[in-house]
Amino acid sequence: MGSGIKPMALLSYMSVLCLVPMILRRDDAFVNFHARQGLVLWIWGVLAIFSLHIPIVGAFFFSASVMAIMLMSLAGLVSVLLAKTWPLPGVSMLAQKL
Repeated sequence: MGSGIKPMALLSYMSVLCLVPMILRRDDAFVNFHARQGLVLWIWGVLAIFSLHIPIVGAFFFSASVMAIMLMSLAGLVSVLLAKTWPLPGVSMLAQKL
């Protein structure tokens, strides 16, 4: 794995920073895999914020989403540190379609 690959892949799971590796390292399969998963998690987070405007259900969806996004982002970061490409449940399926 070349120099600069892991830091770029780590950025993938840091909210909107997932766009940086998508733009700068789009030709690297490892970084691209993680950047796509990070993009799905970021979009999910944005949708969760908008769900707060829905009475009753919105707060529950937001809380559950934040917990799930945090856990999946942590799993993604560990995956990068171990130089693996672990598909995150549900997220990787959507990421492949991007």
